[in-house]
Amino acid sequence: MSARNLARTVFRAASLRASAGLSRPAFAAIAQRSSAPAFSQTRGIKTMNFGGSEEIVYERSDMPLPKLQSYFKNDTMAVLGYGPQGRGQSLNMRDNGLNVVIGVRKDGRSWKHAIEDGWVPGKTLFSIEEAAQKGTYLMNLLSDAAQRDLWKILAPFITKGKTLYFSHGFAVTYNDQTGVVPPADVDVILCAPKGSGYTLRTLFLDGKGLNSSIAVSQDITGKAKEKAVAVGIAIGSGYLYETTFKKEVVSDLFGERGILMGAIAGLFRAQYDVLRANGHSPSEAFNETVEEATQSLYPLIGEKGMDWMYSNCSVTAQRGALDWQQKFYDATSPVYKELYESVVNGTEVKRALDKNSQPTYREDLEVELAEIDNSEIWRAGKTVRSLRPENVKK
Repeated sequence: MSARNLARTVFRAASLRASAGLSRPAFAAIAQRSSAPAFSQTRGIKTMNFGGSEEIVYERSDMPLPKLQSYFKNDTMAVLGYGPQGRGQSLNMRDNGLNVVIGVRKDGRSWKHAIEDGWVPGKTLFSIEEAAQKGTYLMNLLSDAAQRDLWKILAPFITKGKTLYFSHGFAVTYNDQTGVVPPADVDVILCAPKGSGYTLRTLFLDGKGLNSSIAVSQDITGKAKEKAVAVGIAIGSGYLYETTFKKEVVSDLFGERGILMGAIAGLFRAQYDVLRANGHSPSEAFNETVEEATQSLYPLIGEKGMDWMYSNCSVTAQRGALDWQQKFYDATSPVYKELYESVVNGTEVKRALDKNSQPTYREDLEVELAEIDNSEIWRAGKTVRSLRPENVKK
């Protein structure tokens, strides 16, 4: 694609490059930076127009730090699970001055990672059962499969007066497969960051905030939405949009398998393979397929919009993109319809739970990931990335 005459001088990519690939020591170092940043956001709750539809947006400025701390002054936030979301959300809440405890399997991998980040056994780090006993907010951030497998252990601790929190609508929406049915006398809320826990943490430390969705499954106290907004801000969200548990999980599973990960990986492979089959070098094929997209065009789309990018590229690139986009739409639309139905009818859920529950899952996953890592396109990518100015050793 001949689009190199884009106005790159206006390009200002968000500083997320390191967030997806932070080593654990690096992440631990980030966690020990100064506490809650000075946020610059000034707007509050607001009704906004999204392409002709009115939606309410909740924003961080509606609950400044002193108000946030006062809201949770009598609460203990029990974060169950210390994967990417558990890690990012708990560290942000800790920096915001909230009382946070972590619940994971003692002496397991997550236990050791939590200690690296400053959580103290017997003080802020406990078994899942102990943390759940202490928490007034039970933040179920275990993996989807673990939420199913450990529900019977967790359920006795979800008592009247507590609030049950999720960051994914998976377990509750597909309870016919997970068995996760919350008791009828507690508030059940959700806040789903639109990105990884690493990104949530990095943006928080940079004084920014990741967009998140909030939802209410049960409102016993009449304050469930208020709680969802407050927790969403506490974990580091910048903006909050309303949804439902079902819409959140359907859109999330659909998006992950589609344009966010599955589809884009398939498209990268297809274009790269066609270029290589026609005699183009690995470096040229990678640059034209991945490097220019991720380093120049996609950030511009995020910053300025697709129309702006089209208006500021060469007329040859502009014409070709406009002529071919409909063909790609026509080719992929049936696949997306099939995918959406697979999510809605529970097929994807069953597949995920079955696969993730296999005793050899981690070993099998390593094989699958190694296959991707060892493919020519991503081996070429490592060399291309090493040549970026920021990665060249000085």
